[in-house]
Amino acid sequence: MPDASASADGANPLCGDRIRVELRGNATHVAEARFTADACALCIASASLLTERVRGMSANEALGIDASWLFESLEGEPPSGRRKCALLPLDTLRRAVAALPSA
Repeated sequence: MPDASASADGANPLCGDRIRVELRGNATHVAEARFTADACALCIASASLLTERVRGMSANEALGIDASWLFESLEGEPPSGRRKCALLPLDTLRRAVAALPSA
């Protein structure tokens, strides 16, 4: 996203997942959220759900998204060995949201 207001990169060295989340907006309104990834299907699905969900939210609302919402949206908690794959986008999104400028 060429006009991103904030971004964050995340990686899981154990499986090789790499993700970048970019946001446009400010702390009161996330106007756009996008991601790029070189990752497994579970990580990509999580990133897709999360970037769709945060559009239109405030930073505080976006930071309130938790793992239980994500697992429910994925229709179940992944096996323990794949849990980090699902949570990497959530962690990366939180860091991008925290970097958004004030209104």
